[in-house]
Amino acid sequence: MKVILLIAGGAIGTFLRYTLVEVGSRWTSGSLPIGTLMVNLLGSFLIGFSWGLFGKENIRPEVKAFLFIGVFGGFTTFSSFALENFHLIRTGDIRTALSYLAISNIVGIMLVFLGYILSQSLLNFFRK
Repeated sequence: MKVILLIAGGAIGTFLRYTLVEVGSRWTSGSLPIGTLMVNLLGSFLIGFSWGLFGKENIRPEVKAFLFIGVFGGFTTFSSFALENFHLIRTGDIRTALSYLAISNIVGIMLVFLGYILSQSLLNFFRK
């Protein structure tokens, strides 16, 4: 059953990633891969938020397979991120590559924290 949930979650995440990357690529004509950046930053926030909602101890293996490995694994795009940076560096657009690298990593980690903190605040609010 976990494998089926993993596959279903991966399909959902992949479809959502494709859709957002396509939308993002229509918004910009510059060299910054805005679609992948949006997906990775949103995915960072959502995984932090979800981790905070479920709590490490409360995550059932089925939920972990479906949501954390399947949906978020299919949604975020580290390999695409790496390839896009490779292309930027290879074409000499070093400034954009470094900006993309910094924004993705620094803001991504900050969004995981923000998502986690927000979910904890919501949980505390509804527990009262």
